[in-house]
Amino acid sequence: MTYTPETWPIGAALLNFTGVTQDGLDRTEAGPQAWKQTLREVRLAGFDHVDLTDSWVRAGDLDAGGRRQLLETARSYGLAFSDLAVTRKSVINADEEQAQRNMAYTKRTIDAAADLEAPMVCLGLHDPLTQEQKDATWFWLAKGIEDEDTPANRDKAAGRFRELGEYAATRGVSLSLEMYEGTFLGTADSSVQLVKAVDLPNVGLCPDIGNIVRLHRPVEDWREMLVKMLPHTNYWQLKNYFRDHDPATGAYASAPAPLALGFINYREAIGMALEAGFDGPMCVEHYGGDGLSVAAMNRNYIRDILRAKLPEE
Repeated sequence: MTYTPETWPIGAALLNFTGVTQDGLDRTEAGPQAWKQTLREVRLAGFDHVDLTDSWVRAGDLDAGGRRQLLETARSYGLAFSDLAVTRKSVINADEEQAQRNMAYTKRTIDAAADLEAPMVCLGLHDPLTQEQKDATWFWLAKGIEDEDTPANRDKAAGRFRELGEYAATRGVSLSLEMYEGTFLGTADSSVQLVKAVDLPNVGLCPDIGNIVRLHRPVEDWREMLVKMLPHTNYWQLKNYFRDHDPATGAYASAPAPLALGFINYREAIGMALEAGFDGPMCVEHYGGDGLSVAAMNRNYIRDILRAKLPEE
């Protein structure tokens, strides 16, 4: 599909909205009355698409009736789902029983994406936060669980993503594999290696380079990461960070930033993506503060860039 700057699907991430209601109910199970306020706020922030993050509502755990209710509730506010995000449910979790539960959950989420008319499911290999990550000011300041880097484990990841991709194809859904440190999607080269090993037309990459730029250590150059990953990209989560390094002390610092202000030059990055032929949905994310308002600023910034970069009609 060919999009214009105004019609390109840019979904609001729901990272800043909780999966538990004020009275302590699981928001997924609480039904439409627990979904309306968030979706109303997203619409009033100027969005027409939602990136359905499962930390807010687990669409994969809704039955057919619940999915219909969720779709109807979104439509009542003029919203469509651009993507469903499966978060921290690695299909190669070290606990094989948990890994299998994650596989089953991901397949249910793929079913939900089809029912919710969402073209994409984004998933990765990152595991739940450790206690140290939960206690940190920002969770990326503490080391998380990392993939066991063996050929057998890498082959397992490729095989399970291939199984999920084949299943998704039967439902008319695409999959996008999210870049994340400490996993087989933790560098540009390893991400490209993995998606090539999966080798399915409906499985691509989500080059979430913000996940890497925020780390307090040396990282790959963001331009070089994009050059490698953009030819395989089918979905893109965009966020930015302030990043600083003092060579005298070796200290690093990072903090969330609006897209226009951070370390990554997204005007250049989006131009690179368009030149590489990227035409998938986007998602604007921001941690901390009023994330929805910053996401709305990011959406407007992206549309301004698209107006400048896309050919005139």
